[in-house]
This record gives sequence, C-alpha cells and structure tokens, in this order.
Amino acid sequence: MAADANAPTASEYIVHHLQHLQNIKQKSVIDFSVVNYDSVAVAAILGLLGIFVMWLAVRKATSGVPGRFQAAVEMLVEMVDNQAKANIHNAQSRKFIAPLALTVFVWIFLMNAMDMLPVDLLPVLWQGATGDHHAYLRVVPTADLSTTLGLSFAVLVLCLYYSVKIKGLGGWGHELVTAPFGTSKNPVFALILGVVNLLMQIIEYVAKTVSHGMRLFGNMYAGELVFMLIALMGGAAAMSLSGALLPVGHIIAGTIWAIFHILVITLQAFIFMMLTLIYLGQAHEAH
Repeated sequence: MAADANAPTASEYIVHHLQHLQNIKQKSVIDFSVVNYDSVAVAAILGLLGIFVMWLAVRKATSGVPGRFQAAVEMLVEMVDNQAKANIHNAQSRKFIAPLALTVFVWIFLMNAMDMLPVDLLPVLWQGATGDHHAYLRVVPTADLSTTLGLSFAVLVLCLYYSVKIKGLGGWGHELVTAPFGTSKNPVFALILGVVNLLMQIIEYVAKTVSHGMRLFGNMYAGELVFMLIALMGGAAAMSLSGALLPVGHIIAGTIWAIFHILVITLQAFIFMMLTLIYLGQAHEAH
C-alpha cells in the first residue's frame, strides 16, 4: 500500500518522461542557454553508429552476389542517389548533397527508432547508474524541438550557401528583390516591389525552415506520447476484471502501435530527406 501511495499519478509520470536532462532549467519557450544533454549524447552516439554501419557495408562489399545486408544498403544508396539526381541537376553539387541526403536519412531513422525501445528502459537504467530516482532522461532526439530545428537550420545555411555559390552574390541579391512579383521600370514602383519581394523571400525562408523542423518534431513527439499512454495502461493495477485486463490491452495496443510506428519513423526520415533535397534543389534554380 505504501508503494502504491508513493507511485506517481498518470500526469506526473508523463511530465517526468517529457523532461530533458539539462544543464539548467528552461525558463522560456526560446532559451539558448539551455543544453539538452540527453538529446546531444544520444544523437552523437547514433550518428557514430550510422557511420559504423555504413563503413561496415563498404568494407564487406563484394563484386559478386551481394548478401542481404549489402543488398539492403545498395538499395538504400540507389534510392537516395535517384532522388538526388531528380532534384539536384548540378553534378558537381550532387557529389556532396547525395551523401549528405543519405546521412540525413540514416541518422534521422536511427534517432526516430529510439522510440521503439520500451519507454522506461533507458530512464530506469540511467536512474540506477546515477542513484537518483528523480533523474531525467529522454531518448528520442527527434522528439526534441532543439534537435529538429537545428537540423532544419543547417539545411537553411546550405540553401543560402548554394544560392550564393550557384547564382553569385549579385545574382542572388537581385533575385531577393525581384521574385516573386518581378520589378518595374518606374523607380518608385521598383522600390516598393523590391521591399515586398524581399519580405516575401524572408518569410519563405523562415516558413520553410520552421515547418521543416516542426513536421518531424510533431510526429515524433506525438508518437512518444502515445507510447507513454500505452505504458500507463500496462502499469495500471486494479482488482476489478476490467483492471486485470489492462496489461493485456497494453500488450495488444503496444504491439499494434509499434508495428504502425515502424512505418512512421521510416516515413518521417524519408520526408525530411526529400525536403532537404527539394530545398537545396530550389537553391540551384533561378526565379
């Protein structure tokens, strides 16, 4: 009875699992002084794991009949390369962007896949290692807005880089003040259109960057919440017949959602990669 009395409520359980391991407590929605150590550490480890897996595939590659692992990696590389060719028509740029797209897909897929682990597994192991039963740990980096917006901001920087590299600083600057509404021979109208065009371009860049990161974050955050709710079903204890069936419902619901979530984590990695290629492709095109 004492253990039950000290057990967290459903809301306390969810709030605890949604708290990051941070350097300081976050005081506002936007706080650049906060570092989510768990997201940084897990993302770095999974990045190294992705590099190791791809290196292993290259190391074991043969010119003969490929094994299952090599065939799967070759299919993945071919798929990404085809998408890169469809969106990036500059062969020189594609030498960097195609491997980048492959890295983005593999890395985001691995980060998304952390959602497939039991909700309490790594947090409980972390609590045991630290001896702090109130220690925080979130293990899905893409359910952290800082991670997804960081990735989308990196794509924005690359878009700006290729806009200047392909079109030249003058050409890109001219595009900023003449697209999408064009210009006018009348100096007054040209100035007005230039200001409007520049504002529209800024809004477009900001909207693409924010939506790029928010789309991935929203889907993974929602998936994380669903797994927490399912975990609460399994942890519920009651003496009634309906209460006794809760663990069964947890197993059934958890299995169904996990199978469906395999598609979600793969699709979200693919969408983020495709949007990266599309945005970089747009940076190569003149309006």
